[in-house]
Amino acid sequence: MPEGDSVYRLRRRLEAATLGAAVRDGEVRSGNAAGRSLAGLRIEGYDTHGKHLLTRFDDGSTLHTHLRMQGSWTITRPGRALPRAVRETARVRMRLDDGREVWGLDLPVVEFVPTARESDAIGYLGPDPLREDWDAAEAARRLSMRPDRPFVAALLDQAAVAGLGNLWVNELAFLRGIHPFAPIGTTDLDALVALAARCLRISATVPGMYQVTTGDRRKGSSHWVAGRAGRPCLRCGTRVRVRDEVQNDPEQRRTWWCPQCQPMPGTTDVGTPA
Repeated sequence: MPEGDSVYRLRRRLEAATLGAAVRDGEVRSGNAAGRSLAGLRIEGYDTHGKHLLTRFDDGSTLHTHLRMQGSWTITRPGRALPRAVRETARVRMRLDDGREVWGLDLPVVEFVPTARESDAIGYLGPDPLREDWDAAEAARRLSMRPDRPFVAALLDQAAVAGLGNLWVNELAFLRGIHPFAPIGTTDLDALVALAARCLRISATVPGMYQVTTGDRRKGSSHWVAGRAGRPCLRCGTRVRVRDEVQNDPEQRRTWWCPQCQPMPGTTDVGTPA
């Protein structure tokens, strides 16, 4: 699932492969700069904020992209062509001076902004645990502003904490022992924010630990509840439940929880077994 740790790892791969490279030819194929030539630019740097990728060029411009659920980036060797059907999904293409090509495929968000005004595109985002300017106190403060908001909705709000997606939100609810639809204010926000930051950093930087929340990398054992609908809880054996987070959500998000390990305070737990 493309979450903040996914985009951070992507940034590191792109940096290692293309930082400082000159663009021989290429173009933007969608967004506010559709048709813009990238020829003659040099890739000066990459940055991320939450799920957003920033590609900075030496002319003072920044390419802002977002993967959402379907986007990806790939690099082809000199002389190697992508299949035609894949090429047709390209939203960004850059042929580098060494003949390699960088492709931004099926990207739903593509826009150019002046590097000095990147905040126009991403300034609304909350603190990101993977950035050097991470501010845990500010993240907790933003989450506290609406204490009655459901746990999953609060953590999915990128204006509160940037980079947490559906997988991490569900796993954090389990790790904190809170029902995913319980009010966010019923948990210790400082402890929650610290745990979220630690998990995201491990996933983003530790080899072999990408989105492993249980510590067990074996197939079917790497997550506590996410994707485990109808299967026994790895802690207590109770059947994991699932429910649509938002009806008709185009991203097909689901919310998973263990009713034994994550009871809803003061109510009878309900859900749709699967």
